[in-house]
Amino acid sequence: MKVAIFDYGAGNLHSLAKALERDGTAVTIESDPVRAAHADVLVLPGVGAFGSATERLAPGRDAMRAAILDGLPTIGICLGMQLLFDGSEEGAGAGLGLIPGHVTRLHAVRVPQIGWNEVVPVAGEPLFATAPLPIAYFANSFVARPADDASVIAWTEHEGDRFPSAVRAGSAVGVQFHPEKSSTDGVRFLHAFLDEAGTMKGSR
Repeated sequence: MKVAIFDYGAGNLHSLAKALERDGTAVTIESDPVRAAHADVLVLPGVGAFGSATERLAPGRDAMRAAILDGLPTIGICLGMQLLFDGSEEGAGAGLGLIPGHVTRLHAVRVPQIGWNEVVPVAGEPLFATAPLPIAYFANSFVARPADDASVIAWTEHEGDRFPSAVRAGSAVGVQFHPEKSSTDGVRFLHAFLDEAGTMKGSR
């Protein structure tokens, strides 16, 4: 299985690549959004700012969006989850528009949220049933606000601000937390997604 991490050019992706590695999986870091969209699995990492990420995404935005809509298994992490939405008040540029809604600043005194927090899955979500992740590591100042809750598969609260910590739209899953920094349970969660992606790949 070929896994491509789309590189926005904003940080070290080594820990994420290492967490995704396992037998039968080849992980590459790809700076071209069109080439990234031709992998078996696409990973949108949680490093960088929304505006600069959309600038790097723009030349291949339509191709990447079309591939995901066509069933490309995709996981967006932190900023990567936010890119699944229409746009963000953090910066200019269009997201992938796979989930209607926008990204706004956390409604809290302590921002950014840095550290461990609870993840509360929606009943019946198979990914969390396979790989429970009761707490996870967060490092964020902004959160996604979907137009409705149909896409939300887990919730988290920070200083009274309840926000989606995981979403799903077709073949795409987004998580506001960092599974690669969430110890053994986080790595298990990523591998459960890869298992699910293998099933998706077989049905494309």
